[in-house]
Amino acid sequence: MSDVLIPGGRDVRGTLEEPTDEPRAVVVACPPHPQQGGSRSDPRLVALGDALTEVGIACLRFEYGPWDEGRGEREDVRNAVRWARDEYDGADGDGLPVGVFGYSFGASLALLAAADTDPDAVAVLAPTARLAEDLDALAALDAIEAPVHVCYGERDTTVDWEPVVERARERGDETTALAGDHFFLGKHDEIAATVRSFFERTLLEAA
Repeated sequence: MSDVLIPGGRDVRGTLEEPTDEPRAVVVACPPHPQQGGSRSDPRLVALGDALTEVGIACLRFEYGPWDEGRGEREDVRNAVRWARDEYDGADGDGLPVGVFGYSFGASLALLAAADTDPDAVAVLAPTARLAEDLDALAALDAIEAPVHVCYGERDTTVDWEPVVERARERGDETTALAGDHFFLGKHDEIAATVRSFFERTLLEAA
């Protein structure tokens, strides 16, 4: 585990977890809302990082820079994806596959950033359809060409996840319903296993 400073003009710091052997892929994990306690130490992100390293996938969990109404935070995700791609770029130019994961606020940002950075796979947990007029995660989903997996809580009344799930199903993306609300208490290991399986299929088996 090592600390990382993400370049890009904002103070963005992360924790990089790597498997014992050489990583075969890397996933950027986006935390929930920073003004509501979201951080790289979010237990859902930590559980996923632990699960990913077990199967040979590195995981970068990071903190957003200073609060910027979601716009600077979107750029933070873009920069984290670019850093991961550069960090694991092979000597022959054939870099490792890069995935993006996000939870809640971070899930919407993951979709928004993925529309611009073209990762190899995207998994989101409890995304909301729109953060602001110009931060439309639902529209961003339509622009993503990579495989997408949307996980959601069947009793989640905190965010507007239904339009995202509906659009994902229309696109033929994977969706997973979880028996819980927005916080998924007691579900962290189940979430980690579900998302890890998706990234194994899309980043490792497809590589």
